[in-house]
Amino acid sequence: MNAIYYIAFGIHILSIIAILVLLLLQAKKNPKKLNRGILHATLAALVAGEVMYGMFMKIHPDKVLNHAKYGVKGLVIAVILTLGYSNAKKPILKNSVWAAMLGLTILNVLIASFWN
Repeated sequence: MNAIYYIAFGIHILSIIAILVLLLLQAKKNPKKLNRGILHATLAALVAGEVMYGMFMKIHPDKVLNHAKYGVKGLVIAVILTLGYSNAKKPILKNSVWAAMLGLTILNVLIASFWN
């Protein structure tokens, strides 16, 4: 059970890093294009996060789960995924959508780091 939790944790961390890297690779490009890897990494991060959320009480029985934190994190990832899928078939990714996806990804990292 611990192994599954920590594998999901590793997948979640690597997926968030992949989203950041793939978005930052588009920073200087004009016009920007949505890399399909962002969609895959976002979906993987969402699924891995849900697996970790579901297993939290089994792995950490002495800790209290902060449902609000995980709800906000799940919502942020879901918005990133929605923005990605709504722009997946468009030939050009608007700068505003790119900035929103990047900002939401950074917000997700900040929530995970600083919200106790």
